[in-house]
Amino acid sequence: MASTIFNALLPAVLTLLLGVFAGWQHDFDEPEASTFNRLVLRYALPLVLFTGILATPRSQFFGDVPLIVVVVSTMIAAYFIPLLIAHWVVGRDLMTSTLQALAIGGPSAAFVGLPVLGYLFGETAATIPIAVASLVISLVHIPVSIVLLSAGAAQSGDTTGPPKHLQDHIVDAFKQPMVWAPILATIFLAFAIPIPEAIRKSLALLGHATGGVALFASGVILYSRRVVFNLPVGVSVLSRNVIVPALVWALVVLLGLPAQAGREAVLTLALPSVVLCVVLAVHFRAAEQEMASVLFFTTILSLPTVGVFIWLLSL
Repeated sequence: MASTIFNALLPAVLTLLLGVFAGWQHDFDEPEASTFNRLVLRYALPLVLFTGILATPRSQFFGDVPLIVVVVSTMIAAYFIPLLIAHWVVGRDLMTSTLQALAIGGPSAAFVGLPVLGYLFGETAATIPIAVASLVISLVHIPVSIVLLSAGAAQSGDTTGPPKHLQDHIVDAFKQPMVWAPILATIFLAFAIPIPEAIRKSLALLGHATGGVALFASGVILYSRRVVFNLPVGVSVLSRNVIVPALVWALVVLLGLPAQAGREAVLTLALPSVVLCVVLAVHFRAAEQEMASVLFFTTILSLPTVGVFIWLLSL
């Protein structure tokens, strides 16, 4: 069991640290890391989601509806509840509250999911929760976050943010390959539209770079931000790494999900914070250091926390 945990998580942590080292050596800087992230979001990740869904047996994919419902409902609740608490109960400003909610509610399925879940369950099985989590982030978390961040920027006198209409961001989200690629693959799978195996393998070649490139780029970005640990960072890290997956586990038990689906749901929601919280923080010039710190600690501490959940779920 210890070797399984070690083999699943250590590659992700070491790749992130290698990115930090590359930043320290000035081999890459933040703009170049942003280019890497764009490669992942526009090409590598959509390709791996597309080919992964197509490689999934139809009975398995459409038999995982309970898993999909649990992941979607938990991610939405884990975003909006912290947002309400941070802004209306604690009294944090709207922009910081939004970014904190995104860091808590958004697991880094697109970036860390493949190295971890792919190792544990196989890339084919891992594709479903990764695709679902990526869609929730793209269709719910990001559009709502941009609207709220734009509103917060307007309140502070900064009007450089993007348009403030929710429908505009939803339309933009559907234009992104990481959104329409898994939807298109699901349609192909539902109607049994054949894709030659040679084409699937060709498309998957770049997709295999998704996890490594994304983690490396995250490490480069982290180096450019001085990491600190304080109460808000600690609350976000505890919520992301422990509280959210524990609540998912309770929901899985309550609903009586099959063991395999339950493990996939819990471990998907136990992944570190999505790197997009740092990207948006930099773009809107809000809580940059806090978001970089949350990303760093949720990733580094995922080695013991995800490891504990893997061990508990195997009992």
